[in-house]
Parts: sequence; structure tokens; C-alpha cells
Amino acid sequence: MNAKPIKVLIADDEVIIRRGLISTVPWDKYGMTVVADVPNGSRGWEAFLEHRPDVVITDIVMPEMDGIELARKVKACEPRTKILLLSCHRDFDYAQRGIKLGASGYLLKTSFNDEELEEFLAAFRQELAADGTEAPRHTAAELATPAISGLLLEWLYGVGDRFPAELDRLLQGAWSWMNAPTALYLISAPGKCGRTLEHELRGCAPDEPCEVLPFGEGHLLLFVPEARQREWDSRLSERKAERPELHWSRLAPLAGREAWIDAVRKARGQMELEKRYRISVGQWPTPIAEAVQLIVRHTDTQLSVSEVAHEVGLSRSHFSTLFKKTVGESFVSFTYRAKLKIACELLGAQGITVQEIADKIGMPDAKYFSKWFKRCTGKTPSQYRSERREKRNVI
Repeated sequence: MNAKPIKVLIADDEVIIRRGLISTVPWDKYGMTVVADVPNGSRGWEAFLEHRPDVVITDIVMPEMDGIELARKVKACEPRTKILLLSCHRDFDYAQRGIKLGASGYLLKTSFNDEELEEFLAAFRQELAADGTEAPRHTAAELATPAISGLLLEWLYGVGDRFPAELDRLLQGAWSWMNAPTALYLISAPGKCGRTLEHELRGCAPDEPCEVLPFGEGHLLLFVPEARQREWDSRLSERKAERPELHWSRLAPLAGREAWIDAVRKARGQMELEKRYRISVGQWPTPIAEAVQLIVRHTDTQLSVSEVAHEVGLSRSHFSTLFKKTVGESFVSFTYRAKLKIACELLGAQGITVQEIADKIGMPDAKYFSKWFKRCTGKTPSQYRSERREKRNVI
């Protein structure tokens, strides 16, 4: 932890918001102190130059200078500064503009709770302690951490767009070897097996190219040069002899950016349709396979049985009977299980708000989602997120 307090600047044109944050947030718990609070972006920029805060919490819509412009100026001056955006708007376009500039995330003023804010503060404290006084620089190894893998999941699920730029940078540097033919493995390694295997794979070939990325709950992506494919087949087979629960499949070889993106998207689809649900769609009737793909692609909407049955060309009653016989559970049960699994994965990614997750799986709002999630899992979203973070730190 830093010896000196972490300095925080709050910018919001609503005085009640500023005073509320100052008086209710346990800043000492995170080694932080509020050095200034200001009513607009112009004053915020002046206060930033005066105090050089480590963390800036700013409203997006403010007079004189908005939060997006303030974020741009702050990041240009001091890339190390952590920025958290506040907004009354649910339109992700507002926040995405700030995230593109380097903001760590955003919260809706109308729906966020104290636990969400404190999760950001805890992450900022850890990141600042690790950064020291230099601007953060991601290495290839860092991309395998939950935070960077979270960027990949955010992008795949459509709630963040920072990963493609990071991918471009890596393919020009540490991952330049992936511009040549590369083998991609999708590995199913549940529970502790997956966390242990990630460390083993990362350390078993220190002198040759290899990259391992956590890919949702219980899955890993392994990238290796295609020329070394047979060696890696043997390495995985040796580990399976020790861990029977380990399974993997090898996707078509890739080379370069577009092939990388296409291969990872296909890996996500395979994981969701076969690995996640422990089912094989290859032998299903075509209408049921199409229905499952519709469910997975449109988890942000509330699809009805009638709508899906019509899309795949079956009557509602025939579709319902055939679906349950083929999949082993009802359409509604399967749909909610798909939504729950996506929610669990997104809760494991840093910086995604509960409201964003609710929107992504077609829930009316964060409050409804939280009640539904607790009913399904017995835990609140924040409790689940905290437990995931603790598990990642074990090993």
C-alpha cells in the first residue's frame, strides 16, 4: 500500500452528490482522502493541476466543461490517474466515450450502490500500489490476469470496446508470433483444476511462445505456434491422465488479427453451446440447434416460446415437447440458465456495473436483476463478485 494517502478529486454539479460521497464513503478504509470537490469540469481541471490527485470521480454532464473533456485532459496529462465516471444516463454511448479515453468504468447515479463504488476503490488502491509512480504498461503475461481477460469478455458480450485496441498493440509486440500460423485450444478445466492448470501451462514452456487466457468460468484459451501443436497435444494428454475432468478441443489454425478475432468468437460459441451446458448440438434436430443459438445470441431480450418456435418453423406445442426431449429441460429453464451463466461471467470481470449486466441479459433494471440473481444463487451480485475475487487470489 502507498505510504501517502491516495488523493481523490470529486467533480459533480450537484452539491448533494458531492457532499454525499464525501460523508458516506469510508475513504480511510482504502487509504484515500478527498482533496477537492468542484461543481464543473473547468474547476475540476484547475483542482487537478493544483492537487495532482490519483483518482478522479466525475459526473459526465456538467456545465463549462463536461466529464468526458475533463477525463481527456487528465489522461493526457497523467495517464496513471484512475477515472470513474458518474452519469444519470443509461445510454452506454456516454460512458464508452470516456472509457475510450482511459476511464476505468462508470456508475449510474440513479442505481449504483455503495458496494459497487467500493469495489472500484479497492481495485484502484491495488492498481496504484502496483503501478508505483509509472504509467501502467501491460505485458503479455498481464493479459492473462482476470482484469485483462475481463476486457475480452466485455468486448465479446458487447459491453466494452477496449480489447481490440489492446489486441492490435499486442500483435505488434509481445504477441507478434501469432501473426504466423497459431494453434488455438479451448480447454475445459473446472474449479481449482483450471486455476492450477493455468499456472502450469504458463510455466511449462518459458523459452517458447505460449499464451494462456482465462475464458469464462472453468475455461481457458491456449495459444501456441502451430509447429508445436503435437508437443502441446502430448502435454495436455499428460495432464488429463492426472485430471480426468480436463477436456479440450483444437480450433482451426489462425494467423493475424482478423483470424484471431474470428477464432475467439467461434471458441465462445462452442463454449456456450457445448461446454457450458454439457451438451453436444451436433446430433440435435436442426430446429432445436437453431433455437439454442437464438437463445445464446439474444440473451439481452426476453424471447418467448412462441417467437422462437415460429423462427425455427415449428408449432409452439411441438417445439416445447421436442426442446425438452432433446435438451433435457424446458425452454424457459434453459433460457434462464443461459442468462445466469452470462451474468456470473460478467460479474467476474472488473469494471462492469450491475446495471450493465442487467441490460445485457434482458432484465428490467439492476434491482430486479439483483433479486433474481439472489433467488437463483443464494447470493447478491456483490457477494458473488467478492467470492470470485477471493478464489482468484488462492494459489
